[in-house]
Parts: sequence; structure tokens; C-alpha cells
Amino acid sequence: MSSAWLLPEHIADVLPSQARRLEELRRVWLDVARTYGFELVMPPLLEHLESLLSGTGHALDLKTFKLVDQLSGRTLGVRADSTPQVARIDAHLLNRQGVTRLCYCGPVLHTRPASPHASREPMQLGAEIYGHAGLEADLEAAELALDGLQASGFAGDASGLVMDLADVRLVRGMFLGLGLPALLTPEHQAEHDAVVAALSAKDVGTLRQLAGQGCLSTVPGAAAALVGLTRCYGGDEALAQAREVLPAHPLIEQALSDLAWLAGHLRRSRPGVQLGFDLSDLSGYAYYSGTRFAVYGAGHADALVRGGRYDEVGAVFGRRRPAVGFSLDLKVLGDVLAGRDDAQVRAAIRAPWSDDTTLRQAVRDLRGQGYTVVCMLPGHEHDVQEFDCDRELALVDGRWSVRSL
Repeated sequence: MSSAWLLPEHIADVLPSQARRLEELRRVWLDVARTYGFELVMPPLLEHLESLLSGTGHALDLKTFKLVDQLSGRTLGVRADSTPQVARIDAHLLNRQGVTRLCYCGPVLHTRPASPHASREPMQLGAEIYGHAGLEADLEAAELALDGLQASGFAGDASGLVMDLADVRLVRGMFLGLGLPALLTPEHQAEHDAVVAALSAKDVGTLRQLAGQGCLSTVPGAAAALVGLTRCYGGDEALAQAREVLPAHPLIEQALSDLAWLAGHLRRSRPGVQLGFDLSDLSGYAYYSGTRFAVYGAGHADALVRGGRYDEVGAVFGRRRPAVGFSLDLKVLGDVLAGRDDAQVRAAIRAPWSDDTTLRQAVRDLRGQGYTVVCMLPGHEHDVQEFDCDRELALVDGRWSVRSL
């Protein structure tokens, strides 16, 4: 019999230091988003299952916990991703014309962890722009993501941030340019998904094998195009290489031109960020419809932020609107920042406990000015864990004054 205090696997309590970091990061990101004009929304934790898994949300089916509503008897789902919910809010509840900027932050729940050490309860934060199909919105989403990371502690030219750009239209254009539109139909979904998975993993052996069977076997140049795409990464040379190895098609040319435009603007506005391309990175391929980006921190293999354009997200709600945005897990970001100097225990002022009126007023005044003042309760003068009391409130010449310890 398991102990009553044990939690399910990949579920954990958030303890004081981590909780403080998460709350501070939440405030930082939402404040930065507000400076761009984003409005905060708070979707519910539960929804009818068909709403959560509508359209692009079907890919979340295996991640979603299901339960039966005792009031209606209908099946409910616990959200595994807030983006479909925000699309529903834009389409039905706000129903605005023109551009709408929305941001959100809250827990989501996954039936399985994304990686062996991941939490099944990420703290998802995201920002989304609806109503503008131009690259200006793609650029704004990428710049907001970088500004949020900078405000979180990744500041200066030594920030170690790396942003990779890609575009899912390259794969779709490649299939069309090879004369294989059938690979974009439901009848060939399994073959299509196998190719996308091998491209994402840069699995050249599997790609060569796939090129010799199914639809791809009818096109002599299929293997060269697939393998060539996996090698299109790095600086601007990746775009030039893509033009050489991929078949000619308007989708491909438009995607490469858009990527070059975005990269040019980002390099001018964020010179401290290392910018490159990884054109076979297809994370979230079924979800995105155009440009996409991933931001990495030095020494961390997984992306801190992922985003891009997903124009189909609102179609299932009866309002297909251009949409672009990003999301991240604040828990992951908090863990990355945990070892930095600015993420250590907070400085505080230690004060004795007393019913002395002037002392209690001095404590209130300091707290009113934004200082953390920890009163030492009788018999617990050394019980401080979360805060580093580097000063104390002491009676000096008849007045309560702050002095260094």
C-alpha cells in the first residue's frame, strides 16, 4: 500500500523557492505582453471534450485526461493546451473585427510527460495575435518572446539565446513540387506522418528507405530532396541550400522569402541573439501553417519557447482568422534560471517581535515601501528558509532603524 502523501508520477508540489520564481516570471511575462497591447484571458480548466479536441486540437487527444460530468453526463476534458481555448474566445466571445492580441497563463495537464524528466502539469504561458496575415505579426510574436526572455534574466549580448527559424510550407511545397499532392491527402496520412517524423529526427536512413516505397518511389528525385532538407541548417547559407535541393514551387519560394525577411528584421532589432535556420525542424508540423520559431538557451537541448503561425486554429469555431503566437512552460524556464545569481534567495529585513507600537509601525512602513520584513516570532529567531535576512530592524538611539548584518 502506497503512502498517502505520495503524488502520481511526474506530478509534484511547487515548493517555496520555485513557487516564488514562477510567480515572478508570470508577472514579468504578462507585464511585458501588456506593453505590446496584449489582453489577459483566463480559459477554464475543464471544457466539453469535443471543444478541446476540435480541429487542430485532435492531435491533443492522447494527452488529454477525460472524465464524465455528473451534472450533464457529457464527457469533459482537462485542457492539455490553452491555444484552442483562446481561439474559441477570439472567435465566439470577443468576435472582434481587426487585430486582437490575447495572452494567458495557467496550468495544463498531460496524460503522459513530454520527456522522461518533464512534468505532466506544465505552467503554460502564451501570447497570440489574431486578425493579421502579414509578416508584421510573425515578427511581433518573435520579438515579444525574446523580450520576455530578456526580462526574465537572459539579458545582454552574452545571453546565450539562439533562435531557429523554419517554415512548415517547405515540406508541403516539396511534396507538391515533386508531383506528389497525394501525400497531403488523408488516404496517405501514415506515409506522410512517417516522412515528417524522419525529417524532424534528421533520420537519413529512414528517409532513404521511405523514398523507395509508396508514393515517393514514383519520383526519382524524392530521396535527394528529403535528405537535402535535413542538411539545411545554420546561417543564411541554409536558405540558399534549400533553393538548390528542393524542387521549384511557389510555396517554397514564399516560405524562404518570408524567413529571410524575418531574419533580417530580427538581426537588426536583437543583435545579441544568435539567429539561424533549421528547416527540417517540424515540431508541431500538423499545427502550424507557416513560419515558426524556437528559442534555445545556452546548454539546454530543449527549446525554451516555441511559436509560429497557425491560421487554421479558429476554423473549427466558424471563424478562420489569421493567427500567430507562442507558448512556453514557466516551470521549465524557472528551472533553467534557478542556478543564476538573480534567482537565488531574496534579501529581507529581520525584525524582532514585540507589541511595541513604534516597532510595529516601522515594520508596516517598510512593508508599505515594498521591503520584505520577516518578524521573528518568539522562540523561532532562526527559522528563515526562503529569505536571506541581510539587514535587521534594530532600536538605535531610541529609534527603530535598518542596519546591515
